[in-house]
Amino acid sequence: MDLDLWTEKYRPPTLGGIIGQESIIESLTRFVETKAVPHCLFTGPPGTSKTTAAMAMAKDLFGETYNRNFMELNASDERGIDVVRNQIKNFARTMPSGDAPFKILVLDEADHLTSDAQHALRRTMESYAQSCRMILICNYSSRIIPPIQSRCAIFRFSRLDESGISKRLKYISKKEKITLDSSGVDAILYLTEGDMRAAINLLQAASSIGETITEKTVYAIAGSASPETIKTMLTDAKEQRHLESLESLRTLIYNEGVSPVDLVKQIHREIQILDLSHSQQMSVLEQIAEVEFRIGEGANGEIQLAALLAHIGIGSDASE
Repeated sequence: MDLDLWTEKYRPPTLGGIIGQESIIESLTRFVETKAVPHCLFTGPPGTSKTTAAMAMAKDLFGETYNRNFMELNASDERGIDVVRNQIKNFARTMPSGDAPFKILVLDEADHLTSDAQHALRRTMESYAQSCRMILICNYSSRIIPPIQSRCAIFRFSRLDESGISKRLKYISKKEKITLDSSGVDAILYLTEGDMRAAINLLQAASSIGETITEKTVYAIAGSASPETIKTMLTDAKEQRHLESLESLRTLIYNEGVSPVDLVKQIHREIQILDLSHSQQMSVLEQIAEVEFRIGEGANGEIQLAALLAHIGIGSDASE
C-alpha cells in the first residue's frame, strides 16, 4: 500500500506545473530566466501554492545544486529571535555552491515570528543580500512588520478556481487508480473552498474506504453535512416545521458527528437560499454571529443552534 502523502507526491516540481496564479508564476519564471530574484513575500490563504511556488522556483533556478543552495524553515516551530541569530544567519552568511548566483531561504509561516525576531531578520536580509535571497510565506501580510514588507516584492496568492482543483483531483484519481464520482468532486470542492492541499488530503482520506468516492463518502469522511441536508433543515425552520428542523439538527450532531461550529459555518453559507427579506436576512446573520461566538466560548451547541432555528422561524412568522 502506498503510504506517501499525496500532497507531497503530486507537488509540482517546476513552476510550469503549478495550477492557477498565472500572473505570479509568470513573474517568478522571469526571475529564473534573468537569475535576478529579489527578497519575496508570498501572502494568501492556505493551500494556494505559496510554498510549492517557492520550492519550484528554487528547483528551476538551481537544478542539480538545489539541495545545497535551498533551505526551508517553518517559523511556527521556532518563532523566537534565536532562530534568526543561529540557523538563518549561519545559512545566509555562507557562499552558494556550484554556479548558483545566491542561495534561497524559505521562511514558511513567517507571520508567526515574534516582533523582535522580525526586526533581527530585517538586519540579516540587508547584511547578506549578496549571498542569500529570502522568501517569506504567510497567510496575513499585516502581521509582517513594515520594514520587512518594504524590502520584499509582495505576491498575493488568491483562492484557486474550482476548475483547476477539479482537474487536479481527476488526474490524481487516474494515477492512483481510484474511481471518483462527479458528485464526489463537487463535495470536495464545496468543503475545501479553493484550498488545493485540503482537497487532495480529503481525496486521499476518502480513497481509504476502497469504494467509489461519492458525495456521501466525502461528507462522511469529512464529518460535515451535505448542503441539501442544511437547506432542508433551514427550510423546515422557516416554514414553521420546527420539530422536523430540530430532528434534522439532532441527527447531524449525534448520528453523523457534525461539529456545531462547522454547522454554524455551513448555515452561514446556505442562508441565502431562504426567501427572506433584506431586514430578516440581516437579523439572521447577526444571530448566526452571536451563536458562533457563544459556542466558541463553551455554550451547548445543540441549544444554541435550536435557538437559531427558532429565530429563523419567528422571523418568517413575523413577516407574514
